[in-house]
Amino acid sequence: MKKYILLPVLFLSGIAAITVSCSEDFINENPPYTIDSENYFNSEQDYNNALIGAYEMLNSTYINVMLGEIASDNTLSGGESATDVLGIQQIDEMTHTPVNGNLKDVWNWTSAGVQRCNYILEFKDKIDFTGKNQIIAETRFLRAYFRFELVKFFGGIPLKGDKRFELDDEKSIPRSSIADSYAAIEADLLFAIDNLSPTAPQVGRVTKGAAQALLGKTYLFQNKFSQAATVLDQVITSNSYTLVSNYNTIFENNNENNSESVFEIQYTDAQGASFDCLQCSKGNVAVGFNGIRNYSGPFFDGGYSFNVPTQASYDAYEVGDNRRDVAILNIVTWAAANNASYGEGYKHTGFFNRKYLARQGDSNIGDQNLTNPNNYRAIRYADVLLMAAEAFNRSGNDVKARTYLNLVRRRAFGDNNHDISASGAALTDFIWAERKLELMGEGHRFFDLVRTNKAATSITGFVTGKHDLFPIPLEEIQFSNGNWQQNPNY
Repeated sequence: MKKYILLPVLFLSGIAAITVSCSEDFINENPPYTIDSENYFNSEQDYNNALIGAYEMLNSTYINVMLGEIASDNTLSGGESATDVLGIQQIDEMTHTPVNGNLKDVWNWTSAGVQRCNYILEFKDKIDFTGKNQIIAETRFLRAYFRFELVKFFGGIPLKGDKRFELDDEKSIPRSSIADSYAAIEADLLFAIDNLSPTAPQVGRVTKGAAQALLGKTYLFQNKFSQAATVLDQVITSNSYTLVSNYNTIFENNNENNSESVFEIQYTDAQGASFDCLQCSKGNVAVGFNGIRNYSGPFFDGGYSFNVPTQASYDAYEVGDNRRDVAILNIVTWAAANNASYGEGYKHTGFFNRKYLARQGDSNIGDQNLTNPNNYRAIRYADVLLMAAEAFNRSGNDVKARTYLNLVRRRAFGDNNHDISASGAALTDFIWAERKLELMGEGHRFFDLVRTNKAATSITGFVTGKHDLFPIPLEEIQFSNGNWQQNPNY
């Protein structure tokens, strides 16, 4: 978290004092000082440090965001060549298998987030202090967030309640059903809603509104439209959030955690990183990966040219839509107007994901492509409005659905001349189309297409009944010794 000093939770083993004696008293002497995982939580500060460790794993979800675009019809893999980060290339082409390094990262890093939350919850009753419910509520939100990511990618996940997973649990604890996995997520979020304040105790920490928004999204993914409409409407009517008037400013570093921010993952460029441990980076790795290859010119910094928008994505915007040139950089037009130069990578389209391109002037300590400070806007108010519009539309209230949809469109066009007046299924299609345009480059598109049964007609190579989920990494299936079954058709 940007405003925290990010320190890992340390499990320190005591070391006996060095002595020249080899007597029996020395051999039997108790270590003078021991802190390990089983006797760690002895103060409020211990719980706070462990919570920081749980927040820290959000940093590694940059890969989830990239794959949510690359797997969809919004962008292509890009990169230097057909073998540059092979797992990303395979996901773009729908040829991925259970042996895929990037999917293994999603599983490992996101599961590590769950594990850090479970560690806190396992010891939640060890001591008591004022404000502990706040810490537990934040922890349960984070666990819900990590679990939701896992369910989106892989389907049903193993559940162990408020206990850490241990070696060989995979041989005895089954993968829960998708329904039971969502039920666990809902329980965590309901607790968080009841125990979080509408305002965060510190910038970047979760709020009641964030928990309500994620619960609404969880309901939407299960087609629980009435429940989704109710909880998302609570976020809207709380008057805690407003649309930023100028869409062009939302994704700039000087406008992080703005009035539209429901939940943001905090990044910093003040601590270096390396390819040896991408999940260790405190910066937004996706920003460097999205960057313009061999770029020389103003405003932007260069990068590795992954996750490149398609011509069709660029053309999907209507004339007068102010979002297009904020979401997508037309590098040909930009270079000509700004005396800039650039290189062409693999599957070059002439477009880049402008929302998450590196900006000049950042410190970028270490490798500049791995420590970008641009926060990920994980849940925006515009997203909440569009989710609510869909939920109301699909539960029979088109009046409210149009109201929320048109709030987003009026910001996009600067007037009400482009309001949508449709009803029923036609309105549903308009809402889904609006999500593509409003949230371009933000990692939601693939999962929207899957949950709305549009993936097979939108994504080249997509096979219904197979690509709806990604495969569990092969090692996990092998470790389970037959206890876990691979997802269908992998």
